[in-house]
Amino acid sequence: MTHEKRAGLIDRGHSDISISRQAELLDISRSSIYYQPVVNEEEIRIMHRIDRIFTDWPTFGSRTMRAALKRKGIPICREHVARLMRIMGLEAIYPKKRANTSIPDNTHRTYPYLLRGVSIERPDHVWGTDITYVPLKDGWAYLTAIMDWFSRYVISWELSLTMESDFCISTLNRALASAIPDIHNSDQGSQFTAHEYTGILREHSIKISMDGRGRCLDNIFTERLWRTVKYDHLYLLDRRDYKETRFGLADFFTRYNTKRPHQSLNYQTPAEVYFNS
Repeated sequence: MTHEKRAGLIDRGHSDISISRQAELLDISRSSIYYQPVVNEEEIRIMHRIDRIFTDWPTFGSRTMRAALKRKGIPICREHVARLMRIMGLEAIYPKKRANTSIPDNTHRTYPYLLRGVSIERPDHVWGTDITYVPLKDGWAYLTAIMDWFSRYVISWELSLTMESDFCISTLNRALASAIPDIHNSDQGSQFTAHEYTGILREHSIKISMDGRGRCLDNIFTERLWRTVKYDHLYLLDRRDYKETRFGLADFFTRYNTKRPHQSLNYQTPAEVYFNS
């Protein structure tokens, strides 16, 4: 059987066997079954501009985004904007809509939001996670992180060229190697509702909480982290390739955890609060 035919046997929605394990069993390269949609250099430039606008205004849909781009001297039709936003995993945050970095899978179980009215009183009480778009020199990537909500300490993170669930699972496993939270909060995206992901949480007796549809404030701490990552790091630098961006993010998260004081933490760093509380 040819490599292409074996790749065609991959079941991306399999509830028990991850894509990486299927690739191993079929003796094919995992990278060969992942891909990014084809876009040209001009579209990449527009996507990076969309990312900046959306970071400031996450309620912008394709109609308003088109108007904002036009004001920046970028003439583009609404359908083209909508296509690029879908590739980026972006959709306006308003009732009954959500960010496409978190496309739901109807075969996966979702869980209720457990944190409304909850007072977070100590480290490892609540962890939150999410995914965001990262601009690269010649394309883009996706960043996920797990943050302790009490201290704002980033416990684990990963950069990926695709939105397959594997990079979220590896981020979770690294975080759980250091501590176990009472509650894990995410949105209802397929990466976080995947059976393998929620199975790991259940194996550790962790309560699973998921944001309500279109409720960006349910995960406000991680949303603030993304703004900090972009405005204090990514947007200050020349575009970098994947390897350079990953190396830079490693340095940034170290400095974020150990050097950056937070007003909400009485001007302590996340690491000081996480390890000393």
